[in-house]
Amino acid sequence: MADGEGDPGVFTATALPGDPRLLPTVTNALLGTRVFRDILHAAGVYSGAAGDTHRADVPSPLGLRMAAPGAAQSFALDTWTGTFSHTIQCPGYTATQQLYAHHSLVHLMASSVTIRRLDGSTHPITVQLQSLFVPQSQDLQLSSGPDFQGAHYIYGQTLVPEVEGGPRPTVHMLWTPIPQWLTLGGEERERCWQFLTAVAGSEEEAKRSYSAGLSLAAAGSLLRSHIHAWAALRRGSSVELDGPPALRQALHGCLYYLLSALPPRDSPGVPFHGISPGGLSNGTRGEDYWGHVFWDQDTWMFPNILLLHPGAARAILHYRIRTLEGAKRNAREQGYEGAKFPWESAATGREVCPEEIYGEQEIHISGDVLMAFEQYYCTTQDLKLFQEDGGWELVEAVAQYWCSRMVWSEEEQLYHIRGVMPPDEYHSQVDNSAYTNAVARRSLNFAAVLARDLLLPAPEEWEDRARKIKVPFDEERKYHPEYDGYSPGEPVKQADVVLLGFPLMHPMSAEVRRNDLEMYEPVTDPVGPAMTWSMFAVGWLELKEPQRAWSQLEKCFSNITEPFKVWVENADGSGAVNFLTGMGGFLQVILFGFTGFRCLPRKAENGKCKASPSKLL
Repeated sequence: MADGEGDPGVFTATALPGDPRLLPTVTNALLGTRVFRDILHAAGVYSGAAGDTHRADVPSPLGLRMAAPGAAQSFALDTWTGTFSHTIQCPGYTATQQLYAHHSLVHLMASSVTIRRLDGSTHPITVQLQSLFVPQSQDLQLSSGPDFQGAHYIYGQTLVPEVEGGPRPTVHMLWTPIPQWLTLGGEERERCWQFLTAVAGSEEEAKRSYSAGLSLAAAGSLLRSHIHAWAALRRGSSVELDGPPALRQALHGCLYYLLSALPPRDSPGVPFHGISPGGLSNGTRGEDYWGHVFWDQDTWMFPNILLLHPGAARAILHYRIRTLEGAKRNAREQGYEGAKFPWESAATGREVCPEEIYGEQEIHISGDVLMAFEQYYCTTQDLKLFQEDGGWELVEAVAQYWCSRMVWSEEEQLYHIRGVMPPDEYHSQVDNSAYTNAVARRSLNFAAVLARDLLLPAPEEWEDRARKIKVPFDEERKYHPEYDGYSPGEPVKQADVVLLGFPLMHPMSAEVRRNDLEMYEPVTDPVGPAMTWSMFAVGWLELKEPQRAWSQLEKCFSNITEPFKVWVENADGSGAVNFLTGMGGFLQVILFGFTGFRCLPRKAENGKCKASPSKLL
């Protein structure tokens, strides 16, 4: 859709992007694929051990495409209905294919082809379907089972478990056979063919979902039931924005791709498996960080999800609770107490990063996880999560980790955290990363406050170490050096120190906030990760400088590809695609930057932490 034309929530094109990575995705909480692709992914289904762990490729029957030699074609991603469509227009008829991941039957994906006669002719009309589907996978040992209600059936397990002796996820798939040709009879004016694919971890669930889909299709309400569920999610997560068409299109694109990754509101019992930077549709071996979950989920996506869909935010926290035992083992193996969450996480909470340095040194991830828990608590006051569902055990374990990871400096009379990689991954093995130490301080303070709220004993050292941990500060220049020994002007990969102002809300004056922005803005890699500029924009909005904020937000648009608003991680097109992290940063500018909205804890007179009223700064 050209700027200024049509509905900002519908992206149309007459040709597809040359790079297939930039095709739009159709996803729900459990299944996802890129359109016209011959593989799909199922949430939580990984194959490969440790550094080789990746999303298992499940063969997809839904990668079919109508052949249209010489015909006029159009493509559309409708963010209002959560559907992708391909239409061919020929003399006397049109044929339209629709594809979607069903948002109430979350084990089901569906495609339909509708041929509609436009004139009074009575001859048969035939459309060819092209498909690369083969019921085989490089990651699954698959076997064929008996057909079920007209569907073919395969099942099998992943080849290699994530950890030695661990489980190998099972996949069961039923699908409607795909014919090579579809023919509208001479006496027919219009006909619709439905093609269903059900994927689940059990034969029973796959059959239940497929049968339910068949029943809805027979009643003519399969698509309608999906649109109803998707519309309910959109209504409950509505954001309206006045502004240039490109800005509104970007907003609708971000909402579509991020909301597609969330669990439906009416299925709280379905386990959630986290959100990776490229989403569920991506993450095969060698692409898009192999489908691993990073701080991207907790720091960049979570704050938006918390405001738009608190139930989904809770599901994200449950993913971290379920992987707590793996995080505790990570800490033990490095010689520390408590829980060290992995820099890259899959199904178990063990470290699955292919490169050892990140897993060992980028330890701020544990603080990022805990900050999400704090934001959730101060927004919802959901005590059950912490008292009954394992939240307190996680908070306590992260606090224990930080205490064991610190060392006391006699010279400075402060606690240090040494040998880390900050968010700026151009530097490693540094001491006292400003961001790492500030997020550790916030972790310890939250743990102490939560313990009081829950009437639980807490070690005095938590608050003592929070007070005495070093967060580097240059008294002469009035700014925060990124780490001990940082020299002004050194290149920085991405948002780092600027995160102290937001989302950490580390105490500082407006002068220091300005100095941090002005120090790091010119030295941050201009083709670095897309979420970076959003945090500079929030900073300038805090300082009441909207023009400077807009100049930073505009940089994000170089990461948004046409025509389907798929984000790339880096402006040069490298890195992850469908980069939900960048979209999360962009949405934070809308939800927190333009509005000044903050979720701030306050201490009541009795010392308890309660959610403050939402504040406009």
